[in-house]
Amino acid sequence: MFDPRPLVDIATAIGREAGALVQRMRASAVVSFDTKSTSTDVVTEADRASEQLVRTRLSELRPGEPVLGEEEGGTVVEGLTWVVDPIDGTVNYLYGIPWYSVSIAAQLDGESVAGAVVEPATGRLWTAARGYGAFLDGSPLHVSATTDLSLSLLGYGFAYRPERRQRQADAWAAMSTRVRDLRRAGAASLDLCSVAAGRLDAYAEHALGRWDWAAGGLIAAEAGAVVRLPGSSPELGEDATFAAAPGIADAMYSALVESGFGKV
Repeated sequence: MFDPRPLVDIATAIGREAGALVQRMRASAVVSFDTKSTSTDVVTEADRASEQLVRTRLSELRPGEPVLGEEEGGTVVEGLTWVVDPIDGTVNYLYGIPWYSVSIAAQLDGESVAGAVVEPATGRLWTAARGYGAFLDGSPLHVSATTDLSLSLLGYGFAYRPERRQRQADAWAAMSTRVRDLRRAGAASLDLCSVAAGRLDAYAEHALGRWDWAAGGLIAAEAGAVVRLPGSSPELGEDATFAAAPGIADAMYSALVESGFGKV
């Protein structure tokens, strides 16, 4: 029987090392950056250095296994693939906001089986192995027990293209009257981990890359969340990611559809 837990140990060790690297680079107070798809889509030298470190360590510890990373690309293949976000929350990192992560997941035939999300600024470690639960610094995680949509806290995000952001803003405005409140924090992996910990009751966002949700989505699911990944929920949009506590998942899904989230 396949046991994914040793893969968590590898992701953790490498994630911690990469996290220490990006912290050292941030402490130097010199953070150079470029833009990618739009002026709001940034990449720093630390992103590139972190991904290169992760790739090097994986080649040493798991030789021959492919890697998909945000900065250097790659493909998901049959068998085991490592999926890496070298800094999730790059804009936060750029501005010195301590809400960013190094996210590393192992996927088997395209499905996450192990993951670690490291918070370099705090040292917190979020982990999960499929079938073995989710943990924050070794303590088990459980989603919230909320059953009332109107008392729920919803995490969300924006795409990079300005024209799509406006449509998303309209959908979030419609949702604001149906939930307790909304939170936009800027790091998808940590938003998914927040659902796992009950710090958010739900989270939804479009246009995430596989590296954004590969580890965090597994952590949320192993903590008991209802998780729907891109391509699985056409009513929310083909590129939508959704996670929610089971007590409000159906109501939240319906509210998002009714608010136009799937049409942005």
